[in-house]
Amino acid sequence: MTQYVIIGDGISGSSAAETLREEDPDAKITVITDEGEPLYNRILIKEHAKGKLPEAPISIHDEEWYEDRDIELSLNTYVTGVDTDAKVVNTHTSGEIPYDKLLVATGGTPTQLPVEHSDADGIHHFWTFEDARSIRESAEAADRGVVVGAGLLGIDFAAVCGAQGVEGKYLMRGDRWWRYALSEDGADIIHEGLREKGVEPVFDSGVDHFEVDDDDRVTAAVDPNGERYECDFAGVAIGLTFNTEFLRGAGIEQDNGIVVDEYMQTNVDDVYAAGDITQFYDVLLGEQGQNGSWGSAKEQGRVAAVNMAADEEAEGFQWVSSYSITHFDFPFLSFGHPTLGDEHAERRYSDTEWRRIAFKDGKIVGGVLIGDLSPQSKFKQLMREQRVVADQAEVLLEQSVDLDELAPQQQQ
Repeated sequence: MTQYVIIGDGISGSSAAETLREEDPDAKITVITDEGEPLYNRILIKEHAKGKLPEAPISIHDEEWYEDRDIELSLNTYVTGVDTDAKVVNTHTSGEIPYDKLLVATGGTPTQLPVEHSDADGIHHFWTFEDARSIRESAEAADRGVVVGAGLLGIDFAAVCGAQGVEGKYLMRGDRWWRYALSEDGADIIHEGLREKGVEPVFDSGVDHFEVDDDDRVTAAVDPNGERYECDFAGVAIGLTFNTEFLRGAGIEQDNGIVVDEYMQTNVDDVYAAGDITQFYDVLLGEQGQNGSWGSAKEQGRVAAVNMAADEEAEGFQWVSSYSITHFDFPFLSFGHPTLGDEHAERRYSDTEWRRIAFKDGKIVGGVLIGDLSPQSKFKQLMREQRVVADQAEVLLEQSVDLDELAPQQQQ
């Protein structure tokens, strides 16, 4: 009987456990997580923090789900080390857990700002369900807030401020939100959406240090320019620190994440990784890539499990990810790798509609859609087909995209 051990019960770990049970009905499957509750929807916890959703719809699996599938779930369990020679996982409570195949799906922990008082009460990071509960409670009692981190996670904090009636200042280091993927035209739409929510973008800013009161509660953020922003609530989202400390000495290759091939295999036999934590070989890019979307993590978990159960390279990971934001009156969606292009094409159609496509070596590698998301399936199709279309950007920027208008000689 094969023994599978999965470290992490996020969507990638849970997806892998479910797939392993389907692929190997008689196997022993153990899922280890340091969280106190089974899988929940990380996408929806932001809605809970905004005060829009109760807890019930956010949970995906209860403990019975694991019992019904004969999957052993260990909650509140911390992995202290992995011995890849002896093929055992060490935990702080259960001792050694042997494995035949191991999947690491531990994701990351929000990075703390390296500034004075960044751990003060009232300063929040957004990752777990418990974080969302704390943020909701804190925001409901707050009057003024600051948000740090001009990216896809930071804007969730801005939305919490808007929904909870907190007067917010969004401190951005650059001249626009998500400056690596958006031009000024696209970012302006987001900036105006923030202002309509009561959150003011502050550019070329950031945080030099926080000020606190005698109870170590945050009272203000001071930016590198010396500007002071009073606050009793602060949200920080400047990236993830990957949870790999327990892998020290295990011989697993890392490079800002765990390096895996398209089959989710690490450089160590019988050890796989999936989810946010991976630097995976992206067959569409032809190089290593990283992606933090829910859909990508779920698919990586499934692909890893298929290969673990087959004991061979049975299926590669090929996925065009997408990430949507639903905080505004207009929709927003990014797909693929919008920050990796070597050339771009874009067009603004109205006050709330804009499109940008990123190309690399003439092929679409990602993009951002604001207002009208209908072209996404066609752009993803072109990505999967790896068609050279950069020289026909005008066709792709038409309000209604017709792929039949692309020159036939560009098809591969």
